[in-house]
Amino acid sequence: MTTATRLLDELCHLTAQSLETLEPLDHFQVIKLLGEGSYGKVKLAVHKKRGTPMALKFFLRDDTSLLSFLREYNLSLAFCTHPSLTSALGIAFSTPTHYVFAQQPCLYGDLYDVIVPEVGLEESRAQGVASQISGALSHLHSLGFVHRDVKPENIFLCDRECRWVKLGDFGMVKAAGTRVPCVWYCSPYCTPEAEMARKNEENHLGHLGVDNNGNKQKGDSGKTQRMLVSVVPSIDSWALGILIYAMLMGSLPWSETFSDNPAYKRYLQWTKWEGSASQESRGGSDQPENFNQVAPQFAAFSPIAARLLRSLLHPQSSLRGRPDEVERYLGGAWLLDKDVSG
Repeated sequence: MTTATRLLDELCHLTAQSLETLEPLDHFQVIKLLGEGSYGKVKLAVHKKRGTPMALKFFLRDDTSLLSFLREYNLSLAFCTHPSLTSALGIAFSTPTHYVFAQQPCLYGDLYDVIVPEVGLEESRAQGVASQISGALSHLHSLGFVHRDVKPENIFLCDRECRWVKLGDFGMVKAAGTRVPCVWYCSPYCTPEAEMARKNEENHLGHLGVDNNGNKQKGDSGKTQRMLVSVVPSIDSWALGILIYAMLMGSLPWSETFSDNPAYKRYLQWTKWEGSASQESRGGSDQPENFNQVAPQFAAFSPIAARLLRSLLHPQSSLRGRPDEVERYLGGAWLLDKDVSG
């Protein structure tokens, strides 16, 4: 546990003792809805006495524990000092139905809204966003935190031209090294190690007499537990790689990070990660045709961009590149000329 993660625990304890109950409309003029999600809503508001514009983030109490709310608030307040991280404004309170805290407002939507499908962003804009988000992640990692939910919907725009962005939504943040239940989900942002952990969990449940839905089979009285995995910074590296791909292409490289997915399997072949294992399992037979050629969905990238993506998207977590390595790849072309085929 780092100094920052210990301090976060202390701040949560102190804030829990001083959290007030307020009626928002007594203190704030609500202007409009900025966004909403499973957690609740974010509303643009102006403090009636100070005249300060801010974003009020409302968390449904029925769906959010007090500790989760306090962790997100205090993390944003005390540790998000990087210019590309959203920060809280020192106002937190509760209502009968919600927990609420105030943060810096980002008035121009999120990155998802400006990525043109099948086109992406202008390359210089994509490099600018990649630089800012890599810096934000490096800052969190230096403090011992892992974001765990990097995606366009959680990157907010501070101007219409997408020159300044901020990474937000810290509800999934954990300290590096924390053990959490394995969660695999159908998305390219899900890491390969999550799939491997899921397979191990399924095998383990099978040995315990549990079906794929987690139900004990008849005659089995043993208790079952979800498999735990360690939180590591390379989770964010993987998500950053997928984000960069999405910004440049306006699409995703595969629909899910699953070894049977054809697009993802072709990527594995390109990186040669599964080459030795596949050759051994085939009894020394030849590698697949065009094994060394670029995976089709990566054919539009320049050699330096391809190296960057293969580093961030390395299938082995321990060999994955760090977010701060993005800086070494900035300035050069990331996309080949449109007339050049892969």
